[in-house]
Amino acid sequence: MSDFDEKTRVTQVVQAPPGLSSMSTGGTDCLVVIYTKEPTLLGKRFVLDRNPTRVGRGVDNEIVLDGDSVSRRHAHFEHRSTQWLIVDDGSTNGTYCNDEQIVREIPLKNGDRVKIGPTIFKFLSGADVEAQYHEEIYRMTIIDGLTQIHNKRYLYEALEREMIRGRRHDRNLAILMFDIDHFKRINDVHGHLAGDFVLKELARVVQSRIRRDEVFARYGGEEFCIILPETSIDGALSLAETLRQKVQENQFVFQADRIKVTISVGAAVLSDNDRTANELIKRADERLYQAKNSGRNRVCS
Repeated sequence: MSDFDEKTRVTQVVQAPPGLSSMSTGGTDCLVVIYTKEPTLLGKRFVLDRNPTRVGRGVDNEIVLDGDSVSRRHAHFEHRSTQWLIVDDGSTNGTYCNDEQIVREIPLKNGDRVKIGPTIFKFLSGADVEAQYHEEIYRMTIIDGLTQIHNKRYLYEALEREMIRGRRHDRNLAILMFDIDHFKRINDVHGHLAGDFVLKELARVVQSRIRRDEVFARYGGEEFCIILPETSIDGALSLAETLRQKVQENQFVFQADRIKVTISVGAAVLSDNDRTANELIKRADERLYQAKNSGRNRVCS
C-alpha cells in the first residue's frame, strides 16, 4: 500500500437491542455517517427501527454523539404516516438538512444529509437500501463527506494517471495547492461549526470555476488541491489569481457572523524530474508555504 492510500473501514450494522421487534415503518430505512470527527463512527449505519430515534450528547439517546456543539438532547428522527422527519429539540447550535438550518422539523427524502454538531448523516430509504448503503461506502473512499468534493486518495490516483498521460502525449500538467489563511483563528473566534461552513462554502465557490476535466480535492484540513491537465504555468497562475480574488470577494456569513476569508496559493508544473505524484505535490506545497510566509492572500510559483 502506497503512502497515500487509505484503508477502507469495515463497519457493522447497528441493530436494535435484543427483545425489540423491527418497526413496520420502512423496515430498513437507515442513517449512514458520512462525515465525523469521531473515527469509529465513520461509515456506521444506524437502522431506524425505533420511533423516535433520539440523537444527542446524553447517554440516554439512541445515537450518542460527542462534541461541545452537540446538545444533550439535540434532535430526533420521527416516523409519521409514511415518512421520517428530522426534528430539532431546541438545540443550542441547530440541526441542518442539506446545509440549511431547520426551524423545527422537516420531512426527509432519500439521500438527504443531516448535520448534527460536526457529524453528517445520510438518510437512505426505499426498496434498495442495501445497495445504496454499499454504494455510499464506496463513495466515501473517493469523496470528502463535508465538502462533497474529491478526497486525498482520489487526488493521488487521478494525478498519477494525468502524469502518465501528460508524458505520453507531451502535454502540460499543472497543479494548485491552496489553504485558508488563519483558519485556526476562524475556528477559535467563530466556532468549529463556522469553520465547517467556511470549508463547504469555499469548496462551492471554487467548484463553480472548475472545468470538467480538472480535479478539485480536499487534501486535508483546510488545504485543497486542483489538477489542471494541459495547462501551462501561466494558465495555472491566471486561474489561481482568479480564485484568490473570488474567495476574497465572497461573503462568508454564518448565523449572522461575517467571516473574512482569504487563501494562499502555490502553483507547480510537471517536470522531467517528477517521478511520482508526491514530488509534484511537494513542489506546489513549497510554493504555497512561500505565499504564506511572504504575507498570505497571494499566489506563488
